[in-house]
Amino acid sequence: MIEFRRAPGSLRGWYDQIYREQGIRQMDSFYLWVLELLEAQPGQRLVDISCGEGQLVRFAAAAGVKAVGLDIAETALRVAAQAGASAGWVVTDAEKLPLADASFDLLTNIGSLEHYESMHTAVHEMARVLRPGGKAAILVPNTFGLRWNVMHAWRTGDVADDGFQPLQRYGSRVFWTNLLVEAGLQVERVLGYEHETALPRTWQDVKVYLKRPKQIRTALLIAPRIPVNMASNFIFLCRRS
Repeated sequence: MIEFRRAPGSLRGWYDQIYREQGIRQMDSFYLWVLELLEAQPGQRLVDISCGEGQLVRFAAAAGVKAVGLDIAETALRVAAQAGASAGWVVTDAEKLPLADASFDLLTNIGSLEHYESMHTAVHEMARVLRPGGKAAILVPNTFGLRWNVMHAWRTGDVADDGFQPLQRYGSRVFWTNLLVEAGLQVERVLGYEHETALPRTWQDVKVYLKRPKQIRTALLIAPRIPVNMASNFIFLCRRS
């Protein structure tokens, strides 16, 4: 595992500042793809932990899923609530969820686990709130991502660092698998994901791709040929053990 730490301070204050200035988000099509992987059905209960501005929660709610978004940054949830989704929003720490045991059918954690102080505690909490047989989708970054860390090391001799989050980690597929299993989840499937390469599923994303022809080439020709173990990110599809 590789780890970067920045100046100490309030984690909540740090992320409030990030969401005031720039935010953190994926393309809409990525969130729709995650919901498809989970086979989300109307009436199921879903919690998105560290939901940011709530894009995934809004898509889930629009599909009839009873969705709740949790985040440490009140600024992010204020943006999420203003978007008008029929969902619940809770300001909380991912390492101590104010949720009942076995209360959700589906759980998502997108690009956030690597930023928690105690990753094991956070995964244990995820497993706790999933019902028996419940499904989770967790996105984490790969130490050996070909298009990200490996190419960056080739060019610079150093590890890539996004430069703005207070705590950043990269792990191998084996590292993340062991962490998830030890904390109470059963890994059923692992997929690779490249930054902003989900095939477009909304008109908004089609417009983005038309403005960035290189992204279309990456999505259609390059990303599908990258082995999972060398992907920039992993998506772990899990169940509660």
